[in-house]
Amino acid sequence: MSEITRIFDIPQYQLKKFNLDKSLTTKYNGEWISTSSQDYINEANAISRGLLRLGVKPNDKIAVISSTNRTEWSILDIGVLQIGAQNAPIYPTISKEDYEYILNHSESIYCFVSDAEVLKKINSIKSKTKLKDIYTFDDIPGEKNWKDVLELGKDISNQPEVDARKKTVKPHDLATIIYTSGTTGKPKGVMLSHNNLISNVLDSEKRVPFEYGKSKALSFLPICHVFERMILYLYQYCGVEIYFAESIDKMSDNLKEVKPNVMTAVPRLYEKVYDKIVEKGADLSGIKRALFFWAIDLGLKYEPYGKNGIWYGLQLKLARKLIFSKWKEGLGGNLDLMVSGSAALQPRLTRTFAAAKMPIMEGYGLTETSPVIAVNDMRHRGFRIGTVGKIIDNVEVKIAEDGEILVKGPNVMLGYYKDPEKTAEVMTGDYFHTGDIGEISPDGFLKITDRKKEMFKTSGGKYVAPALIENELKQSHFIEQVMVIGEGEKMPAALIQPDFEFLKHWIERKRKNIKLDNESMISSQIIKDRIQKEIDKTNKKFGNWEQVKKFELTADFWSIDSGHLTPTMKMKRKVIKEKYKDLIEKIYRS
Repeated sequence: MSEITRIFDIPQYQLKKFNLDKSLTTKYNGEWISTSSQDYINEANAISRGLLRLGVKPNDKIAVISSTNRTEWSILDIGVLQIGAQNAPIYPTISKEDYEYILNHSESIYCFVSDAEVLKKINSIKSKTKLKDIYTFDDIPGEKNWKDVLELGKDISNQPEVDARKKTVKPHDLATIIYTSGTTGKPKGVMLSHNNLISNVLDSEKRVPFEYGKSKALSFLPICHVFERMILYLYQYCGVEIYFAESIDKMSDNLKEVKPNVMTAVPRLYEKVYDKIVEKGADLSGIKRALFFWAIDLGLKYEPYGKNGIWYGLQLKLARKLIFSKWKEGLGGNLDLMVSGSAALQPRLTRTFAAAKMPIMEGYGLTETSPVIAVNDMRHRGFRIGTVGKIIDNVEVKIAEDGEILVKGPNVMLGYYKDPEKTAEVMTGDYFHTGDIGEISPDGFLKITDRKKEMFKTSGGKYVAPALIENELKQSHFIEQVMVIGEGEKMPAALIQPDFEFLKHWIERKRKNIKLDNESMISSQIIKDRIQKEIDKTNKKFGNWEQVKKFELTADFWSIDSGHLTPTMKMKRKVIKEKYKDLIEKIYRS
């Protein structure tokens, strides 16, 4: 598709090929409002004209911070890019100190924010930045609104200047700076070109089975994350109607209203959906309960392509009719495909959702690779549980001597903004060092085994890969978050945040005499013994030197807001170790 070489070519392509009435749809005041392909382009042009009148020059940086995905984000994105400026999206959940750092590092001159809460944070540090003005998406009395820029661009007399600017933008020009959420240190600004993202859209498209011009998608992962952003460009290219979810809390309602065919999420969300389904099943009684858990057990044995034989296939057909069809109804009824990225997906989820005819296609990538490197595809026998699928076209992967995954291709970033030293640290020639350890099967499936930086040695000199152990432990309903520790110590141990919701249900169901507050639950010997059982079960899968010998439970809920997790739900290991240094001391010194 030579006609698509820059990101702002995608809406034009959509108009020409599909001309959707509902290209982008957001709910305002309880009503879904759609923007057509034509209106999408018209409004993006108005934003471009308005920004030109505000004096925006090529290579100026425009920051965007939104608490929810919404139509305005996409329109603004195209409006910024087609005049040769760059969009610098920022996570809404970071601290005001990080806002200040990113705004100054990127030298952003305008900032668009979604709501009053984000605005308050930005206003508190605005005087320490180069920001000329802040515009809001929500209507906030006394504040400048993004509609003011649209209004400024209503006069079309400077459209020739927009068109001239578009012609000067080349495929390898910088399009965006995405600041990594980073588990340590200051965020790094990943520079991605138009070609980085466009090549990833075109090469990933071959792996995603859409009904072009007819499919619907529900979007809720933050667009500031490259995974969802590239996926939105991919949806637009394939003529998929995009509906923006109101919030994670309203996901269930939005799924039923929109009835999407596809959605993308991180594993943590799929875990939550699965756990909620299992909780409901546990509340059933008699034959209904027995059937429910028979179906789950069947799902946990699932292998694709009829590998389990005819008898299993007949049972699965019955389970789908009696049980799994209700799961699908609960998620809107039309969900045929889910995509997962950002962290390892538990095999139990891959198996069970595939058995329920809602397969989760796990992929792999990083911000620095725009992001997709590999992804599963149910078609052409391209789906294998426990892997991240086959490497996409035009991307080359090789495994270094120490097991690290190295990537070369048109999707590899331009570098880290204003940081040639850090860029040099992760590049060997054209190969990007991912920091992940993996292996490629003889038939081309990529498997991630650990994070290079997270592996540690015990005092006995044995290597431990914590992510492998953590992913096994998180398959337990009792464990929500777990971090395996033990660097330089005589044995591995674990800090565990139990799944408090599940624990409450379990205590009530088993009629245990335990108070239902978090402190009481983690102090209970009954609970400790039950979690020990889960650890014993997991330990059997690992060598003696890798087994978790001790653990401590935390009463805190590990979250983004409390600092345990990055905005993409990865653990901040240094922060967690610092928060629970007393518990670590207790494990190893008592």
